[in-house]
Amino acid sequence: MKEIETTAKTTDEAVELALRELDADRADVEIDVVSRGKAGLFGIGGEPARVRVRLLEAPNEVVSATTDVLTNLLSKMGVSAMANLRQVHSEELDGPVFEVEGEDSGLLIGRRGETLRALQFLVKYIASKRVETRVNVMVDVEGYQDRRYKSLTGLAERVAQNVVRSGRSITLEPMPANERRVVHMALSEHRQVATESMGTGDSRQVVIYLKEQEQPENLP
Repeated sequence: MKEIETTAKTTDEAVELALRELDADRADVEIDVVSRGKAGLFGIGGEPARVRVRLLEAPNEVVSATTDVLTNLLSKMGVSAMANLRQVHSEELDGPVFEVEGEDSGLLIGRRGETLRALQFLVKYIASKRVETRVNVMVDVEGYQDRRYKSLTGLAERVAQNVVRSGRSITLEPMPANERRVVHMALSEHRQVATESMGTGDSRQVVIYLKEQEQPENLP
């Protein structure tokens, strides 16, 4: 697998340099943002953005379709942002992972990630229709999902400690399915606590409780 590393003022410029050198399109490569760089003060102390770009060995129908769908959606939304393929296939997700970056990328996150979840739903739905099979894909914006997942993992561990200390179960705030899964996974091998989801639809919550206790009522 051919791989090169490039630097430029912005990550988008660094990616474009790599694509020209590899003579490839964005759907043909996997992009790892090593550093987003920093501007510095009065031109002093700044650092260039650095990306590592790998040329895929063979065309991937799901990746090609998803890249096209995501790029078209961003264009129709009128935002200044580009979609890069960060991982061609995540074993945990069983699908590709995309990173959106650009001047307007922050607008795509929304309150507590609501806009980002809606964008991801649309991408999955339209791409699945195109390839005529279910497509699993994660769309991240400027590393938001990674930061959110790390925050949820830390929260789960802290709440687990409180449950062990107090002996009482604790119910977390309502979360979407992907975030509940992060909490479940974070505590899946915990020796003293267990987790379950309760509620319906957007109101589903994770309950963390001691293993020797009975499960909370009304859990599916």
